[in-house]
Amino acid sequence: MIEFRQGGRRRLDRVLDAAFLADLPTCPMDDVRARRDEAAQEETDLSYLRRLLHARMDIVRFEQRRRAAPHGEDAPSLVDELPRILADNALGPSAGRGRHHTVQPSRAESHRRHVEALLADTGLSDVATLSDDDLTAAATAYADEERAVSEFRGRVQQVMDACNDELGRRYRDGSASVDDLLRREMQ
Repeated sequence: MIEFRQGGRRRLDRVLDAAFLADLPTCPMDDVRARRDEAAQEETDLSYLRRLLHARMDIVRFEQRRRAAPHGEDAPSLVDELPRILADNALGPSAGRGRHHTVQPSRAESHRRHVEALLADTGLSDVATLSDDDLTAAATAYADEERAVSEFRGRVQQVMDACNDELGRRYRDGSASVDDLLRREMQ
C-alpha cells in the first residue's frame, strides 16, 4: 500500500514533509515555482495510479455484477464489454478538483507494477476464473489502495495550492513582477 515516510527520499515523501512548505514565504521565486512543479508532478503520478486502480476496480465490479445477474440472462463477456467499461470510467463524472495536467506521469511503469503487485497471481486477466472470495478480495484490495492514493493526492494538491497562493501573494503585493516573469520567459 502507498504510504508517506517521514524523512524519506521519494518525491511523495519530500512534497508531504512539513519542511517542504515551512520556509515558502522567504524562498526565491524560482524555488517556489520548482516546489509547485515538483508537487504537480507527484499529483500527476498519483492521478495516473488512481486511473489504473479504477480500471481494475471496474473490471472486478463488472464480473461481480455479471455473476449476480439471473442465470437466464445472456450476460455479455468481459472481452465484449471491456471497451465500454473502460470508456465509462474515462468519461464519467470527475470527483477531483478539475486540475489540468501539464505533465505526463513520470513513473508509469512503476505504478503499473505497483497495482499488479497488489494482488499478485490473482488472475485478474481472467476474472471469470476467480472464485467469488478471490474476486471480493481483489475488489477490497483495489478499493483500499484507491482510498489511500486519493488521500495522498488530496494532500499533494494542498501543497500545490500553498505554492500557488504564495506566488499569487507575491504578485499581488508587488514583491514579484509579471513583467519580470515575461522577460525571463522570452529569453
